[in-house]
Amino acid sequence: MVSPSIRRGAVLVAFSVFLTLILGFGLPAVLNFAAVRCGFPEASVAECIVAVYLVFVLYVAMPSVPRGSVKIAGKAVLITGCDSGFGFALAKHLHKLGFTVFAGCLLKEKGGDGATELENMHSDRMKVVQLDVCSDDQVSRALEFVKRNLDDPEKGLWAVVNNAGVSTFGEVEFTSMETYKQVSEVNLWGTIRVTKAFLPLIRRAEGRVVNMASMFGRMSNAMRSPYCVSKYGVEAFSDCLRYEMKRWGVKVVVIEPGNFIAATGILTRDTVAATADKMWKEAPSDVQGDYGMGYFEQQVAVVRSYCSSGQRDVTPVLANIADAVVSRYPYTRYNPMEVHWWIRMQIMTHLPAAISDRLYF
Repeated sequence: MVSPSIRRGAVLVAFSVFLTLILGFGLPAVLNFAAVRCGFPEASVAECIVAVYLVFVLYVAMPSVPRGSVKIAGKAVLITGCDSGFGFALAKHLHKLGFTVFAGCLLKEKGGDGATELENMHSDRMKVVQLDVCSDDQVSRALEFVKRNLDDPEKGLWAVVNNAGVSTFGEVEFTSMETYKQVSEVNLWGTIRVTKAFLPLIRRAEGRVVNMASMFGRMSNAMRSPYCVSKYGVEAFSDCLRYEMKRWGVKVVVIEPGNFIAATGILTRDTVAATADKMWKEAPSDVQGDYGMGYFEQQVAVVRSYCSSGQRDVTPVLANIADAVVSRYPYTRYNPMEVHWWIRMQIMTHLPAAISDRLYF
């Protein structure tokens, strides 16, 4: 099986050749025209191609530039959604780096496997707390728990990582309003609820708010509208908060993972089957008649194929979140995703919709 690094390299080379050919015909003429209008000598075609290619390679292919690290000793981090997936792995990773970790788990009081495993580490720096991000009461109790267990509450909490989230699928006409509310309640309102509660502690530490969005918070996709709506909201909330927190020295960072379904298990064949059955039964009769069972089953089969898709190694996501927490000058946005998704995101966010729609839909 071809390794991800080789696939990434091959796609980058193919894309760069494609970019070179396209820009080789159009960009030089544009740059030459602009140069002449500005009074500069005309640039050659070769120089234009080399310049564009160099910028592309530096931006995409080169590793991150070191930007210094904060002192980890004595710093504490709250992470939501630590029962499984990114949150569970991140709690262990940041603990290994030396942070005191407050691991918020939805199923702690029910003896969930993730919460139990974290508690069984028997470390003074791993503190598991019951936390349902949809519950004002549980968020308030988690806040009091963190305050009681901080080494020095006056120095505040270094970071909150809003990781808790859910995913779903379905075309708009088959998706109930209740589903839209449930997904946004966790992904968006849960992020806002936890952030508002812990923000005073973060301000004291001049720390970080790290919000888990998605590539689907930057570009939309068919059959994912509830998820996209909630993640677009996380992006907007994070931008607004970043502007407001600048005067306090608080950094607000967004993580935009690509497809990690296989790694996190956020979508399984059982959940797809149960969701699809409920969706069809609750759909209005005229919608059922217009779309037909055949079409509906085809779309469900497509979603079922997603269950084993994507990257299986969560290391890129963990590395990006750790950088957001540890780096003295973190990036505003991180994009841990396969290169073909990164290219698609750039195309869909920078080119006219008439072009991107024709390419992908």
